[in-house]
Amino acid sequence: MAVLSLAAPPPASSSGAGRASSGWAWRSSSGWAWRSSSGWAWRSSSGWAWPSHAGASERRGHRGTLARRHRRRHRRRRHGQRVAPTPTPVPVAPPAPVPPSGASLGCPIFPPDNPWNQDVSALPVDPNSDNYIASIGAGKFLHPDFGSNPSYGIPYVVVGPSQPPVPIHFTDFADESDPGPYPVPLDAPVEAGSDHHVLTLQTGTCKLYEMFAAQRSGDGWSAGSGAVFDLRSNALRHDGWTSADAAGLPILPGLVRYDEVQSGHIDHALRFTVQRTQRGYIHPATHFASSSSDPNLPPMGLRLRLKASYDISRFQGAARVILEALRRYGMFVADNGSDWFISGSTDSRWNDSDLDQLKSVPGSAFEVVQTGPILHNGS
Repeated sequence: MAVLSLAAPPPASSSGAGRASSGWAWRSSSGWAWRSSSGWAWRSSSGWAWPSHAGASERRGHRGTLARRHRRRHRRRRHGQRVAPTPTPVPVAPPAPVPPSGASLGCPIFPPDNPWNQDVSALPVDPNSDNYIASIGAGKFLHPDFGSNPSYGIPYVVVGPSQPPVPIHFTDFADESDPGPYPVPLDAPVEAGSDHHVLTLQTGTCKLYEMFAAQRSGDGWSAGSGAVFDLRSNALRHDGWTSADAAGLPILPGLVRYDEVQSGHIDHALRFTVQRTQRGYIHPATHFASSSSDPNLPPMGLRLRLKASYDISRFQGAARVILEALRRYGMFVADNGSDWFISGSTDSRWNDSDLDQLKSVPGSAFEVVQTGPILHNGS
């Protein structure tokens, strides 16, 4: 559709349809149709035709405009001047709408009242917050454990309801794993590094299948552990049970994903790692991975948020979106690993320079919020 801004019907050299300040115009192979507030007009090779209810002043006005244009063209041709054709403006398409967080996955990321989706910006600070932060490293800095390099981040795959299930053999934590088969493609991406996570979301059922230490085995997969999460439910794993994550949490819901960053907002908590944890967990975590009873070490499932007083006005792009999410939704201690490493999806579209802004955010910019008691059930 041509975009027009004419006070009168467009010239015959234009093509397509467009809207002027005084009405609409449409051109077909046989002429122009013009609609104003008074009605319709039709221009063919023989001239303009007006509806009977169009006013005489309107007819005279358009005819006078056409006559003046004709006289000006005739004078310019007589004096040897070339008459440039009237250019057709190029239409500007509006930007495509960006889907909200989770929409591109084809499933919700748990119900709205799930802990992952809870706004924690107004929750009280944990009395032991300073000790927790000190144990993780108040002078250390946030680190995005993902980027454009395909060996960084945690990949995932989305499959349809008809994806055939394959056998899963568990090698380490079979008694704490959800039995197979799982609808995991045999060519599903495997996380680089030592953890070898495989994450599969099945649309239709909206179930999330996650495996730790996964590798292809015959016509299926073998894995150290595996867990199945119903993304339409708030149900937790059994207390004391692990998952593909040490904390018994799902992994995909806590990843920073490229599509949601592009939408301008992240509407859920993130996951991050710390080197040392205590023998305990806070729901929604269900598992610990430590023998330490030091009360100043963070338990699994501990929730941190970016302090409201920390100035993020200098940050731009993805870094700004991530920090706004950390201020509102925070992040869960999900596994033992490098301190302050937040997880994101594997995606070559990440702008590494943009993400590198996060490396200037110190641990002291965070505080721990109270979300529940520390539990010690399990082995």
